[in-house]
Amino acid sequence: MSFRLSLRSRQRLKGVHSDLIAVVEAAIGRSDIDFMVTEGLRTAARQAQLVKAGASRTLNSRHLTGHAVDIAALIDGQVRWDWPLYPRIAKTFKAAALDLGVSLVWGGDWPRLRDGPHFELDRKAYP
Repeated sequence: MSFRLSLRSRQRLKGVHSDLIAVVEAAIGRSDIDFMVTEGLRTAARQAQLVKAGASRTLNSRHLTGHAVDIAALIDGQVRWDWPLYPRIAKTFKAAALDLGVSLVWGGDWPRLRDGPHFELDRKAYP
């Protein structure tokens, strides 16, 4: 099954680094789970709101520079947050990144505060 990014997801990729956009586009084409982009580039004010709400722990997010995206799994057109969906989607992101030669970090691999919907360009390769 081949999915495509919606217009809404594409709009949320505005300001995101072109290498990360390429990974997202390649991942959606090979994923067996549909997903949408929920956030890409963020303002400092938006990031501060997320920290205040407890949804983020840093004011130094990769979203501020367009080096990160958040996605949401879609099952039958409905957003789903079930953890088992995200490693499956991450597998497609990682494979796409490898094929494209892009160094990618998945928030689900973090030892603390695992963040399954979060993907970012590796700081070592994309300072």
